Amino acid sequence: MQARIGNKAPNLSISEWVQGRQTNIDKENGNVVLVEVFQVNCPGCFTHGIPQAIDMYRKYRDSDLKVLGVATAFEDFDKNTIENLRLLLTTGELIGEPVRVLGQYGHMLPGNKLSYKIPFPVGMDILLRIGPVTREKISDFIEANIPGYRSCSEKEKQSAYAQVQQYLQQKQFAAKTFETYGLRGTPSAILVDKKGILRQTFFGSDGYLESSITQLLSE
Repeated sequence: MQARIGNKAPNLSISEWVQGRQTNIDKENGNVVLVEVFQVNCPGCFTHGIPQAIDMYRKYRDSDLKVLGVATAFEDFDKNTIENLRLLLTTGELIGEPVRVLGQYGHMLPGNKLSYKIPFPVGMDILLRIGPVTREKISDFIEANIPGYRSCSEKEKQSAYAQVQQYLQQKQFAAKTFETYGLRGTPSAILVDKKGILRQTFFGSDGYLESSITQLLSE
């Protein structure tokens, strides 16, 4: 089921809750749910996305806000693994590009360890190995991700088709939560209201996240 703003939010597809209690969106009725989606090998996730989610957790955890983390993978499949997620959550140790970037800003502890801890439950997105790239898969991806494709010129359609084909051929896995919610990258945030309705998704560090949360908490 593809997620749509204004519709019931699909449950997160989790292979394992690596940290915290096992839960999901349908178990959090009556609460506003913020889902922080990140990759282990994503510097911006650790400099912006996750710190923002932790800030929201600390401010509003006593005000019917539940924060959940989902580690996903749409690239760098050798690094964005459940093993490296466990390493992060059990020891604080980072791998890959975040080590270099956070080190430049003095945000690392000795041993390549993150200078803060993630305090909310974190699960690993379900990764499915992708089979051959067929015309049907390309068409489905275009329908879901390229609005107005049918009204494009023939030349524009051919260009979009070729780009999607190349993108899908480079992917080894499909991350179910990432794909279901049509996310564009990481860090991303998913915001669900108290009735379980998907209200917004955010890409990057968005200055409107907190105001959106406080609005939903007041409803």
